Amino acid sequence: MAQDDNRRPLASRDSGWARSIARLLSAAAVTPNQISMASMVMAAFAGIAFWQAGAVDAWPRAAMLLAAALFCQLRLLCNLFDGMVAIEGGKQEPDGPFWNEFPDRVADILILVGAGYGAGVPALGWAAAGFAVLTAYTRELGRACGLPADFSGPMAKQHRMATITAAALLSLLEPLWRGHDEVLTIALWLIAAGAAVTTLRRARNIARGLRAR
Repeated sequence: MAQDDNRRPLASRDSGWARSIARLLSAAAVTPNQISMASMVMAAFAGIAFWQAGAVDAWPRAAMLLAAALFCQLRLLCNLFDGMVAIEGGKQEPDGPFWNEFPDRVADILILVGAGYGAGVPALGWAAAGFAVLTAYTRELGRACGLPADFSGPMAKQHRMATITAAALLSLLEPLWRGHDEVLTIALWLIAAGAAVTTLRRARNIARGLRAR
């Protein structure tokens, strides 16, 4: 469940389709925390699909890559609607802050580690996941220090998911140059390096913000 002072700015939140779906969910017997929990399930399916894509070829590999891309986006939709149902739908819960953060960290690990094992570079997958968690840690550290939540990139959550989703789809074209897993490997390098830069940038912003007080 999202809180007003810790909500990632999203243009999609103001779109008509998002508001319509959020209203339907708000009217149903669905809680924001349940939607947050569902995001971990979507991420698990994405991670498994990435992992299995590395074990098969031809159309089964294509199917696994398409499934991975789909479940990555479903994870993001869960992240969108849990906050909208909580805030706009007036269904905030006492333990909402926990369920707003914890599933996201699990989801990042499941997806990126799954992609790493699928591409045959598990260490890179774990590195990307580790740096992804660190970006969130520095954001929450800043809030604990009394500073506004810092959602800056270059590899914030939406950027990581866009990168790995695009990589899954571009990997479908690898047979054209007789490739295998190069696209996912490059994407994981970009995510790991970008998340490391994001972590350092947010850490610098915390130090500057504290000195400016």
